[in-house]
Amino acid sequence: MSTPNNLIEKTEVEGRKLSIVEALREALQEEMRRDERVILLGEDIGIKGGFGGAFTVTLGLSEEFGSQRVLDTPISEAGFTGIAVGAALGGLRPVADVQYGDFLFLAMDQLANHAAKLRYMSGGKLKVPMVMRAPVGATTRGAQHGQSLESHFMHVPGLRVACPSNPYDAKGLLKTAIRMNDPVIFFEHKLLYGSKGSRKEAGGLELFGTVPREEYLLPFGQASRVRQGRDVTIVANLLMVHKSLLAAKTLAEQSIEAEVIDVRTLVPFDWETVFESVSRTGRLIIVHEDTLTGGWGAEVAARVADSCIGYLQGPIRRVTAPDTPVPFAPVMENFFVPSVEKIVNAVKEICQ
Repeated sequence: MSTPNNLIEKTEVEGRKLSIVEALREALQEEMRRDERVILLGEDIGIKGGFGGAFTVTLGLSEEFGSQRVLDTPISEAGFTGIAVGAALGGLRPVADVQYGDFLFLAMDQLANHAAKLRYMSGGKLKVPMVMRAPVGATTRGAQHGQSLESHFMHVPGLRVACPSNPYDAKGLLKTAIRMNDPVIFFEHKLLYGSKGSRKEAGGLELFGTVPREEYLLPFGQASRVRQGRDVTIVANLLMVHKSLLAAKTLAEQSIEAEVIDVRTLVPFDWETVFESVSRTGRLIIVHEDTLTGGWGAEVAARVADSCIGYLQGPIRRVTAPDTPVPFAPVMENFFVPSVEKIVNAVKEICQ
């Protein structure tokens, strides 16, 4: 179940080239075949020959597993999240999804006050083994369909939080999440879905990764060092991992070698890998699409300042969205979302 904690070369893994959508679908299919307790819930996922959810992740699964295990729900996030919590308490392993992560706010009571707390309140007698999948990120759909909500759930004790950036991680982490006995919020960036047949987000990456044919699991709490460097540490998640890698390439042309760490999961968080990297580079940049104030980068900055202050050769910088709602106009959204240029400029400021 473990993987190396150093640089992982996905291209060396024997397997097929899959998109994140295909990798997630394969993870669900394998877990449903392995364990009959695994069920799916969500809007537009149980229509035979239908959409397969908002982004086609569950396409074809209703035909294989039937309507008893792929449940098409009304447009009521509070309702089907409550059903998922109850099903998990009753011995099933539900995987629910909202069409847009923004709609998690409609299910906040079920997630934060029930799913997250019941194991603690019962002294471990009750378990809530459920997964809530949630697409996030700005994609020219405005303030109510483009938020990045990771920090809200990182703040709730009892919830696990995953945020894969590539197909290999997406499949391995989702399979692990389904087998956990704790509730998991599983964030997926819409621009990383790749080609999705009839659904494709404007500006999305055609991201494919090598995924093994044999079964594998990835543990939570183990970051991936996706680029090695000596001058600065960049910590990022989801789409920002790819922008950070592009920034690192630009910086290398200017003789600045950036180390890029993909956090993979926010709860649990791999503090050891981040601390070790910062102790070598002496500098830290945190990149996320969430807003600046109270984003998960603020917690990383605080922990690094507490544990690595003696190693720091410059101030910790955060490259994030501003403290505003997600704008609708494309030109404003481009300004809102952290860019490669902003990452490069932040690094150069602290490396001078």
